[in-house]
Amino acid sequence: MIKAEELAKKQREISIAEFFTKNRHLLGFDKPTRALLMAVKEACDNSLDACDETNVLPEIYIELKKISEERFVVVVEDNGPGILKQQIPNIFGKLLYGSKFHTLIQNRGQQGIGISAVVLYSQLTTGKPIKVISKISANKPAYYYEIQIDTQKNEPKILREEQREWKREHGTRVEVELDGKYQKGRQSVDEYIKETAIANPHAEFIYIDPNKEKVVYKRVLNEFPKKPKEIRPHPYGIEFGTLLWMLGKTSARSVQAFFINDFSSVGAGTAKEICERAKLNSGKKPRQINHQEAEALLKAIKETKIRAPPTDCLSPITAEVLEKSLKKEFNADFYTTVSRSPSVYRGFPFIIEVGLVYNGELPKEETAKLLRFANRVPLLFQQGACAINEAVLDTNWKPYGMQQSGQNLPVGPLVILVHLCSVWPPFTSEAKDALAHYDEIIKEIKLALQEAGRELGLWIRKNIKAKEQQDRVNLFEKYIPELANSLENLTNKKSNKIQDDLNKILKKGLKDLMENGETKK
Repeated sequence: MIKAEELAKKQREISIAEFFTKNRHLLGFDKPTRALLMAVKEACDNSLDACDETNVLPEIYIELKKISEERFVVVVEDNGPGILKQQIPNIFGKLLYGSKFHTLIQNRGQQGIGISAVVLYSQLTTGKPIKVISKISANKPAYYYEIQIDTQKNEPKILREEQREWKREHGTRVEVELDGKYQKGRQSVDEYIKETAIANPHAEFIYIDPNKEKVVYKRVLNEFPKKPKEIRPHPYGIEFGTLLWMLGKTSARSVQAFFINDFSSVGAGTAKEICERAKLNSGKKPRQINHQEAEALLKAIKETKIRAPPTDCLSPITAEVLEKSLKKEFNADFYTTVSRSPSVYRGFPFIIEVGLVYNGELPKEETAKLLRFANRVPLLFQQGACAINEAVLDTNWKPYGMQQSGQNLPVGPLVILVHLCSVWPPFTSEAKDALAHYDEIIKEIKLALQEAGRELGLWIRKNIKAKEQQDRVNLFEKYIPELANSLENLTNKKSNKIQDDLNKILKKGLKDLMENGETKK
């Protein structure tokens, strides 16, 4: 029998970097094709966020350099504000390091894992460091680093550090070598960049693929998106453990002041009502609240009517801009976009935006193409596990003129775009590929799809169905002379008169068709 003392000797602390080294699939690095995409995605997300936070219209340069069939160098360069010298090692060489996790504001990154996970994967598969050069202004030097991660300590390991000349006035360039696989298609780097350009119409992207083919996505908007503002948490989104933590950390001197100062949408009257429902003295110090009293407060919160949280923490694309962006990327006959009014799940405000593109040069016999986005970031994987996919499949597309078999995507020349703006998108994993199935989110997506679908149905009835009817009219017109001759033998009318009457009927039917989208009976 093995003694407890022997087992105890094998126990040791596991760092977060060590954990993700053995569980890289949790971060999206489970396949070579996906690993290459994740490296581009995380670097681009950082660049776009940095530019947006400092009101710089983004210019993002992306290049994939092929070393072999299974190894690539990923280069991403931006014109953003740059990174302070002392921050560079921690941003790229330490997991769970960032400024966004504790803030409630719409942005692309949250956990502080993304780019450092790329560094971790790179050193795991190639042993090579990430190369970073960054500059914060024209009159400051550029700093160059080569960095790896000490996985046992989750600390940056600086292999090289120096000042360098760099042509940019400000910005950041990262270069990382890793194992990967390049392919074209639905879940490719090419598709990711195209979709990112659609959701970020204020940005310009220059992309050079491994075959040295260059694609430029010009910006369609020379204005900054509305800058979101940070908000405080809403009481409806608080869980018991979080409430206890907040009570212990607050600087407020009373429970009533705690609710007013540390939460959004809570005034003096609402805070007092929560305390009264919990049967607590509103002047009691927050740190004196015990476990049982905290449970009473949480129950009282759920029973109290509290205003919805403010929505200036969100920055939607907007229907008008989204339509312009879709017209730039898709050559079609019909476009419609919808941006819903803000709604709330678990105390978090969110906005759903939808775009439909139809006909033109889109494939006729294939299933519709679904584009999923969260905070302007494309979601290319795990479509079947995503709330967006569920909402699209639950929508009945037949009333809008589309073919659909059961709960499947409609068939025809259609692109469906769904975008979630939120201060905290409910991703199903750290890889951020799919949204969790919250009823409030699914309901809003379906309402947006139905609103856009009605516009699509009207257009199809007026144009596509009208054209089909016109084709039938043209076909019938060819047989009018023959029909008139046959009717002449059965009636006393001359065939010329019969032809005139039949042509009048056709013209009237065509007129009704053009005015109403269908033939009047």
